[in-house]
Amino acid sequence: MSNITPASPLRDWLAQPTAGQVLRGFLASQGQSEEALAPALGLPLEQLVQMSGGKFPPELVDALVTAAETGQLPDGVPTVPASGPAPASGPAPAVGAAKSAPGIEIATPDPWTEQVTPGRFGGQSVVVTGAASGIGRAVASRIVREGGRVVAVDVSADGLDDLACDLGEALVPVTADITEPASADAVLAAAAGRVHALANVAGVMDDDAAVHEVDDTTWARVLRINVEGPMRLMRAVVPGMLAAGGGRIVNVVSEAALRGSAAGAAYTTSKHALVGLTVSSAYQYAGTGVQVNAVAPGAVATGITMPAPAPYGSSRTAKMRVAIPRLAVAEELAASITFLLSRDAVNINGAILPSDGGWSAA
Repeated sequence: MSNITPASPLRDWLAQPTAGQVLRGFLASQGQSEEALAPALGLPLEQLVQMSGGKFPPELVDALVTAAETGQLPDGVPTVPASGPAPASGPAPAVGAAKSAPGIEIATPDPWTEQVTPGRFGGQSVVVTGAASGIGRAVASRIVREGGRVVAVDVSADGLDDLACDLGEALVPVTADITEPASADAVLAAAAGRVHALANVAGVMDDDAAVHEVDDTTWARVLRINVEGPMRLMRAVVPGMLAAGGGRIVNVVSEAALRGSAAGAAYTTSKHALVGLTVSSAYQYAGTGVQVNAVAPGAVATGITMPAPAPYGSSRTAKMRVAIPRLAVAEELAASITFLLSRDAVNINGAILPSDGGWSAA
């Protein structure tokens, strides 16, 4: 009987003698190898299935569980043995990880556990966009659990209703499109007074299109949501922050704000522009108590919808994504973002914080 479950990390499934063969066989049937999963080795298997958009079917989980529990390889399922002997116990090392130098033993990193700070946002109102899912949801949840009141903004009314059921009266849902001029007024009305902090999390991806492939519709939509939306909300909340003597704004940019190889022309341009808006505002309001910073996530397991890839641009960006150290989870990004939203970030202004596991250092 195996002690791994669908909640166990992917590396444990690859290390399991029979289930690992099934998983490698499935990857081979899709024209992939286990190296393609290197950034996702710390993710629970069930989360990978949920965010895969059907590429990892639920039936695969059933086959893996059966293989692990019985020690038998299922009939009619392609299998591929490990390239080397599986470890006797414990999780497998990350695929493609650097080998340790002679005499140096590198242990598996301790799993991260969210550390909630009670009262950190006590008495504060924080606006969070993109709050119905992914990083925005994790940010809203953490702020409420740390004593704050969240004005949660999203286009998904159902997602906000679900979030409100989870977080209770400390959450004020606002169903709005941040690109519409009236949305900023609706957010201020819902805040009903002082806005202590703003997290501009909402954003959309492009299709990796290079400039000769990008179409006007994609270009306009990405720039409107990723740049104009945050600008409108910043413009709305800054006067109140100035009048109150302070406030904190965090714009979620991206690894694509730090390099040209992480996404297509539209998304990369939008995130570079948001960095410009961040540092310009940090300078303009320095000394007023209003602090403006940005967090640049790398690869994050959020289940965000990805458009069909543009042929030329995606073939170029794919070559660089092999350098992604690992996939983060939304709660890990929330830890970085809520720090900059809190008063603990007292001496930080104009910073672009990479929260990417070291990808930007590669």
